Amino acid sequence: MKFKILATAGVVAVAAAALTGCSPTADSGSSAGASCTNKIVNTEATQVSVWAWYPAFEEVVDLFNTTHDDVQICWTNAGQGNDEYTKFSTAIEAGSGAPDVIMLESEVLSSFSIRDALVDLAEFGAADVKDDYTDGAWSDVTSGDAVYAIPVDSGPMGMLYRKDIFDKYGIATPTTWDEFAAAAQQLKDAGSDGVLVNFPTNGRAFNQALFAQAGSVPFVYDSAKPTDIGIDVNDDGSKKVLSYWQELVDADLVTTDDAFTADYNTSLVDGTYAVYLAAAWGPGYLQGLSDADSSAEWRVAPLPQWDAAAPVQVNWGGSTFAVTSQAKDKAAAAVVATDIFGSDEAWKIGIEKAALFPTYTSILESDYFAELEYPFFGGQQINKDVFLEAAAGYGGFTFSPFQNFAFDQLTEQQFAMVQGEKDASKALDDLQDSLVKYAGEQGFTVK
Repeated sequence: MKFKILATAGVVAVAAAALTGCSPTADSGSSAGASCTNKIVNTEATQVSVWAWYPAFEEVVDLFNTTHDDVQICWTNAGQGNDEYTKFSTAIEAGSGAPDVIMLESEVLSSFSIRDALVDLAEFGAADVKDDYTDGAWSDVTSGDAVYAIPVDSGPMGMLYRKDIFDKYGIATPTTWDEFAAAAQQLKDAGSDGVLVNFPTNGRAFNQALFAQAGSVPFVYDSAKPTDIGIDVNDDGSKKVLSYWQELVDADLVTTDDAFTADYNTSLVDGTYAVYLAAAWGPGYLQGLSDADSSAEWRVAPLPQWDAAAPVQVNWGGSTFAVTSQAKDKAAAAVVATDIFGSDEAWKIGIEKAALFPTYTSILESDYFAELEYPFFGGQQINKDVFLEAAAGYGGFTFSPFQNFAFDQLTEQQFAMVQGEKDASKALDDLQDSLVKYAGEQGFTVK
């Protein structure tokens, strides 16, 4: 069955940093038809074209090419997130022009696998490396027995906060969402010019992660039954969370600025927001912003919980390498997808140069990673203190095969809520109706 939905399958990857490539070499002759932006060490070897936008990726590619005699990577930065996904979608429709291997966020894997655009890597021994990755990360790249990608980084969540602002106003670090709301009120009552935090209606996967922390399971989907889907986006957990944020919005305790705009970035670093609820890639994103307050003192704490005695860990983001169905040599492409970040040496580049949070257990469980000190956070060992526990508690999440549309609809409903057009419960009920209707129109059976 041909699904109409996924000609525009992208999801905006707002947190990815831009890359610059080195001088191009001769055309690789790959299925993507692109010139390499890296050096090919062995020109006689099979070349595999790769699209990726990771920061410092050139060094990782060079490491792979110098340590592999039979396979070489020909890398192109085809754009970040949605820019790359749009190009990939165009290539899928055209039947040519896709790379052999592509960097995809885990949340869009179903959107492309349903279009037969990705190779099932189980056919190339992917099960042999399953134990090299965290359970949650592996769950995110699999559906039933199929393995659609190899995990790379992930985004276990924590709370980045301005210690200097907390100290100035006598605010204790909140451990629960009730305490978080009380801290927001305390900051306002003290006459601060800023707010505790921003609640972006366009938060997309961020908002979905907050819902998941309260038990929301919005989608049930298995690629083995691609026409069937369960949709439950207006469950009690989601309504609890969105009602909580509506109360903070209505009390003027938080702002509702769109995330990842220039103004939002300024507010992150000038003290307008005292807290940045972030994934483990958030510290790298924050440090990369310009015009930061030189007096700012940042620290990291665990994400607040609904029940401190029973913490629930959630994830925001995470990327993978998938082999496309247009790959000329699928076995060689599978080697690239599996090996590119399959060593501690590669991961040290990713961690130190690109601020990636690993799903690769060898480096994730090392003393090196746990004991890393981050000068931006006053020398705090943020992995040991926060993110390692958050990562260990994440068990995976199921996204829909039309996730971009679902996120767009969520944004629309949340915006209507903060504009006072409807309450949280009505917004989520309307979201449910819109997604069920859309799924039916696209040929799905909603269970």
